[in-house]
Amino acid sequence: MCEETENNNVDAPKKITINDLTDFRLHAAYLAYSEAYDKSTDPEVKKYLNQNMMDLQQNMIDYQTFYRNVNKYRQIDSSQHQLKMSIRTQSKSEWRHQMRKIEREKRHKQ
Repeated sequence: MCEETENNNVDAPKKITINDLTDFRLHAAYLAYSEAYDKSTDPEVKKYLNQNMMDLQQNMIDYQTFYRNVNKYRQIDSSQHQLKMSIRTQSKSEWRHQMRKIEREKRHKQ
């Protein structure tokens, strides 16, 4: 059984590394590739991801095509996209009024 897992690891394609961190778009694409590669267990998928990353590095495909191909294998948490944070702003006078009220309540509770 150990021999089988060793054979599978030998047959699995190796993860591509990039050395050029100055290109932000390429670096961001590499992070997406890396996430999909790490979560994948199928060697064929890993080969496909490697091919897409190499094609992007060699400018054979554009970034839109790359992300379209890679996003199939990324597991993006949908709950992050559905959360809507509401940011309420206050004027300084409203904030002061609220702080006075809180302080007043604290004094009277003692």
